[in-house]
Amino acid sequence: MAATVATLAGESFAGRRVGTTGGGAARAWLGQHLVDLGASVTTESFPVRDVPEVYAVPTAEWSDGSATHPLAFGRDIAVHLASADVADVRQGPLGVAGVDEPAGRWLLAPVAMTLTDAYQHASGALGLLVGRAVDGDGWHYTMLAGPRVGPLPVISVSTDLQPRLLNAAQGGGANWSANAPIRRVDVNGANVHARLRGAAPGGLDVLLTAHYDGVGDHPGLRQPAAADNGSGVAVVCEAARLLAVGLPPDIGLSVAFLDGEEAGALGSAHHAAHLRTAANPPLVINVDGAGCLHEAAAVEAGGPAHGLLAVLDQAARHTGMPLVAGPVASDNRRYAAAGLAAVGIGAGMAGYHSPSDTADRVDPATMAAICRLVVATGWLAASDATKLSSLIGDKR
Repeated sequence: MAATVATLAGESFAGRRVGTTGGGAARAWLGQHLVDLGASVTTESFPVRDVPEVYAVPTAEWSDGSATHPLAFGRDIAVHLASADVADVRQGPLGVAGVDEPAGRWLLAPVAMTLTDAYQHASGALGLLVGRAVDGDGWHYTMLAGPRVGPLPVISVSTDLQPRLLNAAQGGGANWSANAPIRRVDVNGANVHARLRGAAPGGLDVLLTAHYDGVGDHPGLRQPAAADNGSGVAVVCEAARLLAVGLPPDIGLSVAFLDGEEAGALGSAHHAAHLRTAANPPLVINVDGAGCLHEAAAVEAGGPAHGLLAVLDQAARHTGMPLVAGPVASDNRRYAAAGLAAVGIGAGMAGYHSPSDTADRVDPATMAAICRLVVATGWLAASDATKLSSLIGDKR
């Protein structure tokens, strides 16, 4: 599993954003990996519209009248998802939205002001600056799904930088200079489907899923997407390998590696629509983030998943994995919305959507623990769970 994560996080896959060469390379590698496991593999494409793409390194600096301060892309600033595409650098006085005359200025939104409210004070402005928290490693995180494009360039500034800019703007004489090279592209995503064993007529079918796409590299900024979701893919690969030879002969097993999750769980929406009317709908186990377990793995169940959730709880007791009900906002929700029994499992990640999501920060013990949980869940689901003795109160 660690080797799988390291491969997926490698430079040749370039962050695996939907519709990119790196994403296609990852898809081909995973397809061959599943073929090597003995699976029958197909891919299915689907359209993805308006994917944001930062196509050049943004330039940003500010001056307080006595010194000029260049700013680092990814740390000090990022291009906001609502930003218009402005490739040329715009330079002008720095003001405060709702206070200063907007025409010809870059306007900084105060802490309590939303972007929507800032637009109301920005007629004729050069652009808007909005505060945004960075992670513990000092990185802005990257998102692909978010607000609609607005009429102005919008730059996110770190919350450490925001008060300095506010003081400079209120003191007068401050200037801001920046561009926002961000465009929206229409691409095709593609899911990888693998059938490892068929189910007997009317028999149980288990579907293991994980999204293989990441948010992609920026120009000059690698974003390896190791924990999110190379770790989930690695767990599913290994769990599928074990279950393919360990399940009873009448139990079906398939895998779906999903694209476009970061753009709005579009791959799972496409797949779930096909499964909605299946004569033998599968039980869905989705893994998103198996990189850094703290106290317990988060579990979210949806659809007619009461039985599956009970089996998962039983598997957790057998394997010694603490579980907690918590949001797993991932592909499992698309399957659940389509009426399938689905659970999502998440076990933490470091460096969410940033350059610090590297393979060395994925904990092998966490992946092993989640893999054991998934394998035990699949195996127990194939048994008559009602005949299993309860482990409640068992301290083993």
